[in-house]
Amino acid sequence: MKIAEENFSVSSKQRNEMLDITARVSSIVGHSGIVNGDCVIYCPHTTAAITINENADPSVPHDILLTLSELIPHIRPGYRHSEGNSDSHCKSSLVGCSEQVLIKNGKLELGTWQGIFFCEFDGPRNRKVMVQLRGE
Repeated sequence: MKIAEENFSVSSKQRNEMLDITARVSSIVGHSGIVNGDCVIYCPHTTAAITINENADPSVPHDILLTLSELIPHIRPGYRHSEGNSDSHCKSSLVGCSEQVLIKNGKLELGTWQGIFFCEFDGPRNRKVMVQLRGE
C-alpha cells in the first residue's frame, strides 16, 4: 500500500463561494503513481467545507449557496458567537469538512457531471486543502 499526501492553497474572493478544485485534485492523483485506491480531500477550517456536486453548470453552485444563505442567514437574532460568523460555522458543519473519492486506473472516479468544490463561508480568505491518497 502506498500513501501520498499533498496540500495546496485556495483563495476566495467572496464571503460565500464555491471554488472548483477538481483539476487540482486530479493532478495530484495523476502525479502520485497510485492506480487504484482512494483519495480523501480535507479542509482544516471551521468555516469552510468540501463537497461534490455538479460542476458543468455554474448556476448549481450559485443555487446551493443561495439555499444555504436562506436556510442559515448571516445575521440572526439569538446567535451567541461573538465573531459574527455563526452562520459560517453552521454551514461548514452541514456540508462537512471532507470527501472521499475512489481512484480507478489512475483517475478519480467521479460521475460525468461531478466536481469537487471548496466551499468558503467566511471569506474572502486564504485557505488550505489537504489531499491524502492511499492505494497501489
